[in-house]
Amino acid sequence: MQTVQEGLAKLARRLVKGAIDNPAREARLLLAHQLEIDPSRLSLHLRDPLAATDLAAAGTLAQRRCAGEPISHIRGYRDFWGRRFSVDSRVLDPRPETEELIAESMSAPFSRVLDLGTGSGCILVTLLAEQSEAVGLGVDISEAALEIARTNAQSHAVIPRCEMNVSDWYQRVDGHFDLIVSNPPYIALSEMAALQSEVLAHEPRIALTDEADGLACYRRIAAGAPSHLAPGGRLLVEIGPSQGAAVAAMFDAAGLEEIAIRPDMDGRDRVVSARLGVAKR
Repeated sequence: MQTVQEGLAKLARRLVKGAIDNPAREARLLLAHQLEIDPSRLSLHLRDPLAATDLAAAGTLAQRRCAGEPISHIRGYRDFWGRRFSVDSRVLDPRPETEELIAESMSAPFSRVLDLGTGSGCILVTLLAEQSEAVGLGVDISEAALEIARTNAQSHAVIPRCEMNVSDWYQRVDGHFDLIVSNPPYIALSEMAALQSEVLAHEPRIALTDEADGLACYRRIAAGAPSHLAPGGRLLVEIGPSQGAAVAAMFDAAGLEEIAIRPDMDGRDRVVSARLGVAKR
C-alpha cells in the first residue's frame, strides 16, 4: 500500500498537467480534505498508509480542480477572519481583501448593522460574532445567496440576532443603523473579460459586475445612506483599487462627513468610509 506522501506526489503531478498554480499546495489541500485532516497537520501523516479508495476520491477532486472549479467550491467552504463559511456557486467567494472592511468596521463600536448585498453573509456574520451585543440585517437581491447566508449565520450562532431578507439595496429596508457595510459588484463590464476563467464560470455574475462602469451600485448606496444611517452612523464599502476618489466624491455629494480611503495590506485603496453628521438625517 502506498503512503500519504506518495499519494500527494501523484496528485501534484496531476495538477501540474492541469496547469494549476502551486500544485503541491493544492494537492495537500485536496488530500487533507478527503482524509478529513487539517492541512497544517498533514505532514504528521506522510508515512501513514493511504487507502486506494481515498487516493481515487482525491484524484476525482483533482480532476474537478483541473477543470477549473475553485478549490473552495470543491471543499465547500472558505476560511474568513478565522471562521469557516460555506460557499458555492450561489455566492461570491470571500476574498482576504474583504477582511480590511471587517478591520475598519471593528475600529469603532456598533450595535445595529446593515449589510447591503450580503451574499454568503461573511461580513455580517463576522461582525455579529465579534460584537456579541449587536444585531443586524443582511439583504441581497438573490434568495439563493441568502440560503447560504442563513446557513452561515446558523453555523456561527448569530441567527437569533440577524435577519436575512430579499431586497434590491435599500428597497425593503426600514429603520436606521449605526453601521452600514457593503462589498458590492464593482467590476466594470469592460473589465470582465480579464477575470480568471474559474471566476467567470463558477461565481455569480450579478455579484461581480454592475454591467456598467463598476460604480452604479455605489451611487445607490451613497444616495440611500443618509436616510438609513442613525446620527453619527458610519458607512463603509469595499472598492476596487482605482475607485477610491470616485466613491469618496459620491459620499461627499450625499452629505456624509469624515470621508476616508483606507488601503489594504498591499497598499491599494480598498475601503471608503464616511459618517453621517450628528445633526443630519
